[in-house]
Amino acid sequence: MSRPRPPVAAVISAAGWLDGALRIDSPNCDERPAGETVSLIVVHAISLPPASFGGDAITRLFTNRLDAAAHPYFAQIGGLRVSAHFLIRRDGELIQFVSCRKRAWHAGLSSWQGRSRCNDFSLGIELEGCDELTFADAQYECLLTLLGLLCAHFPVTAVVGHSDIAPGRKTDPGPCFDWSRLASVGSLPGALC
Repeated sequence: MSRPRPPVAAVISAAGWLDGALRIDSPNCDERPAGETVSLIVVHAISLPPASFGGDAITRLFTNRLDAAAHPYFAQIGGLRVSAHFLIRRDGELIQFVSCRKRAWHAGLSSWQGRSRCNDFSLGIELEGCDELTFADAQYECLLTLLGLLCAHFPVTAVVGHSDIAPGRKTDPGPCFDWSRLASVGSLPGALC
């Protein structure tokens, strides 16, 4: 079975949804401030439970359906109300939880180049992964295609890690994320970290 990936010629609808992505709506979003445009993309890493891949725990977390009793770690995070615009699974499957027109709740307390509240002006992309393990080639392929589409659609000036906008509080996507693979793509913004 073929997993959803953004086709090279994919489009983002007027409502902010990407053709080719599996859509699972998250309630954890709201409107961006009036007149705010997307200028930042934040790359994250997530695994639930930590360092475990597969299953539906991430989608359950982003849709407020995580069973806190299913794993001891889930009891710590069961009450969180978080989301991201996109999730890229280990096999390259692409899921969209929040319209690009809306503010997903992914960055938390954050700042980029003197601007706080990064959720207001960013898109969040979660990679299924953790700090201790390398990411899969299929994830990089999907991420590069997705970044190309998003940068063509929005006036993105930087692609950064969660650790860049919340230093000391967050470490993802972590030391195993290969930023050089993104830097090799000429169409991405020059402020790529």
